[in-house]
Amino acid sequence: MHAVSRLGADLPSITAAERAVADALPIDVPADAARDAVARVPLWFHTFGLNRAAGIYTQGVARDHRYRLPAFPSSFAGLSVLDVGTFDGFYAFLAEARGASRVLAVDNEQYVDWVRARWGRELLGGEGFRTIAELTGSWVEYRRLDAFGLGDLDERFDVVLCFGILHRIEDPVGLLRVLRSRLAPGGRVLLETYGSLRPASDPSVHVPDPGEVYDRDEYVYWGFTSESIRRLGSVAGFQAWDLADAPVIDGHPRLIGALRVRE
Repeated sequence: MHAVSRLGADLPSITAAERAVADALPIDVPADAARDAVARVPLWFHTFGLNRAAGIYTQGVARDHRYRLPAFPSSFAGLSVLDVGTFDGFYAFLAEARGASRVLAVDNEQYVDWVRARWGRELLGGEGFRTIAELTGSWVEYRRLDAFGLGDLDERFDVVLCFGILHRIEDPVGLLRVLRSRLAPGGRVLLETYGSLRPASDPSVHVPDPGEVYDRDEYVYWGFTSESIRRLGSVAGFQAWDLADAPVIDGHPRLIGALRVRE
């Protein structure tokens, strides 16, 4: 049996796929501390393995992210990383564990409204991230910051992580331009977003009706093809788009790859 949060049966149980993702970042604190951490957060977005021997995992609502792991570098040694839209921070902490020299995680915490609308749960914002940082003694820096405020930062990064965000932004080209401005020479944006069932070479972008993609979720504005990402990236100043995978997860198409700039 694995542990669940106090939310009850209205959330899906943890799947073997999500446990496999969580096991890429083993935390393994004492069972009492793990149970306390699970219960401390009203809703977990990411699944963390807090004590795998006792089967204690957070009940993350983000579903099967296994397709992200092959595209996620096995080493960040010596690299600076910016994680945009970090939520509970799984990928920021994973970059830290894989050797990043600097990790900044940002989120505007608008997910508080999304969680309330979709699951009827109340979050303050950032509590999941802070809980994991405390358990692990992490040095990842967290800032409450909107993605469009990244231009105010006084540093650039070798890698920018932008997972699950672009399709929820009303101005995707504007966001890509901001991300491009935060890259060091030769840097890259690891991008994952909602896809389209149209051919990969089709440059069109699908515009779903509110609530069409996910029930009680009106914040999915776009479905991209690989070619539309390449063209939007080019407009935003990127020189290349390398598609890593285009899986369909529970009927939902996804895209993951890297937008690159030259040295």
